[in-house]
Amino acid sequence: MSPPLTAVPAGRRHAWWSADPYTRALRTGRGPLFLHRADGRLLPLDVERWCARPDAADLTVLARCGGAVLDVGCGPGRLVTALAEQGRPALGIDVSGEAVRRTRRAGGTALVRSVFESLPREGRWRTALLMDGNIGIGGDPVALLTRMAQVVHPAGAVIVETAPPGTDDDLDELSQVRLDNGAGPHGDTFLWSRVGPLALNRHAEAAGWTAVGGWTAGERRFVALRPSTRATAPGGRRPAAREGAVRAVRVPGPAGDDG
Repeated sequence: MSPPLTAVPAGRRHAWWSADPYTRALRTGRGPLFLHRADGRLLPLDVERWCARPDAADLTVLARCGGAVLDVGCGPGRLVTALAEQGRPALGIDVSGEAVRRTRRAGGTALVRSVFESLPREGRWRTALLMDGNIGIGGDPVALLTRMAQVVHPAGAVIVETAPPGTDDDLDELSQVRLDNGAGPHGDTFLWSRVGPLALNRHAEAAGWTAVGGWTAGERRFVALRPSTRATAPGGRRPAAREGAVRAVRVPGPAGDDG
């Protein structure tokens, strides 16, 4: 019988992505790298894309970012760096020291930090990004989105990348995984979630967010969330944005920078 799926203790968070295969992949800028599920299935991680310049799909996300941007799980920092090159305020956070070093070398600003730890500018970020499957962080999308409600400005927004086209829109999967470079699993087991856009909508509503639009770009799918007018303070949910407040993400068109 498999052990129950439980949250990874806070003290082990940094072990997830400091495992050697991930560090080596970031240093070389290439895979192969996978999440190895307990059932033996391998979920590929697109290291080459992460280490490259933003692609056309990324640009649709950057065009919708308003104000100061927090990239959660920034990896090697392609989005943070691109925003910096445009003169836009942005910070990446990642639990991998190698990811943060690579981001800084490329000209971006980043910190070694978990999203569940204290962050700069809490409650003032106008846009937060959960790209490249990072809605899966911690294996609990509701807990993650509830935390984002504490981090993002009441008039701000979160842009989430969901499972790609061709997967079930209602995919809602929780797995125990380990990193794998093709030679077998390595390092600690941790929890990871994968969700389609319909499942994301349910998790978002439970955490006090409302989907305001979604789009597909190439082989990737995205959903923009804003605070729900039904959200209340108890349970970590944020109060609704003020009437007439300027929101950081306007879907489907690009957003202005509202600071």
